[in-house]
Amino acid sequence: MSKKNTEVKAEGFTVRSSLKNAVVVGPPAAGAFRERPSKPTNFRKFYEHGAFPIALDHDNKGNRIAWKVDIETLDYYHYLPLFFDGLCETAHPYEFFARQGIHDMLDHGGSKILPVIPQLIVPIKKNLGDGIDYSQRKRENIGELIEETLQMFELYGGEHAFFNIKYMIPTYESCMKN
Repeated sequence: MSKKNTEVKAEGFTVRSSLKNAVVVGPPAAGAFRERPSKPTNFRKFYEHGAFPIALDHDNKGNRIAWKVDIETLDYYHYLPLFFDGLCETAHPYEFFARQGIHDMLDHGGSKILPVIPQLIVPIKKNLGDGIDYSQRKRENIGELIEETLQMFELYGGEHAFFNIKYMIPTYESCMKN
């Protein structure tokens, strides 16, 4: 009596059988830890085309943005939403420029910031409520930071701020509720 091996392929696994026993080979690697290229953000596209008036400045205190123009003269309606869009970036220098650029613009923007708030909702709603704790210890959980930012928009954005936020992000709940 000769042993005859047969191989059967099914979704994701292979079964090899013979008269006496069968061997099941597990599914292929899922690739959960494989790096997945993300879709380039508008921030990255503008940066790569040299559309931002910024450069990286190295000094003994670390890195900072060297603004090529007076930051108070920037068109906040154009630039601030682009920098917020860059918050999705994880690679250097995009991630650094997006975060630091937002800090610099918010520190120097004054009355130019309030009219731009409705334009900021779309870029920051990308990661709202993803439920993943990226770095709670370092206060870098992007979902919590976005929620906190939306609450600040509601608190200081004027009488219609909540309605504008709710229109763009229907799942947002007011921080003004009792």
